[in-house]
Amino acid sequence: MLNAAIENKAKKVIVLSTDKAVYPINTMGLSKAMMEKLTIAQSRNVEETDTILCCTRYGNVMTSRGSVIPLFVEEIKSGSPITITNPNMTRFLISLEDAVNLVMYAFDNAKQGDIFVHKAPAATIYDLAIAVKKIFNPNAEINMIGIRHGEKVHETLVTKEEMGYTVKKLKEAIEKNR
Repeated sequence: MLNAAIENKAKKVIVLSTDKAVYPINTMGLSKAMMEKLTIAQSRNVEETDTILCCTRYGNVMTSRGSVIPLFVEEIKSGSPITITNPNMTRFLISLEDAVNLVMYAFDNAKQGDIFVHKAPAATIYDLAIAVKKIFNPNAEINMIGIRHGEKVHETLVTKEEMGYTVKKLKEAIEKNR
């Protein structure tokens, strides 16, 4: 995809990634990390005036297909208990609107090789289950099923190595655009 975009003189390529790419422990995280690494490596071989290659990275988009929220809602509506793996497990949460704003910000502001990371609050899976339970059925049970293979207890948005290169400006820019 990157080569095709460059050959066809696309103005920008923005790849969408998540916190799973940071210190990956499973195939999904590894594939996201490789996508980011390939994009950044390729950006070093392209002139700034040519196709700009950059990445966005954020946490869990609430209510998306990959989010646990629809699972909780489905479990409640079917009369099943809410299943959580580990009550202390944390996840970064982002609204769909903020995810789209991050991508739009990248379209407007990206320079060659940038990685735009959305700083987001984290919540425990237990607190998330309680919030969904309050909305849909305060009497729903919560069952702990234990951590699954390939899951992290805590995600990370930026590696220690990347911290030295971070610049905080996205939040202020998004607020100006609202």
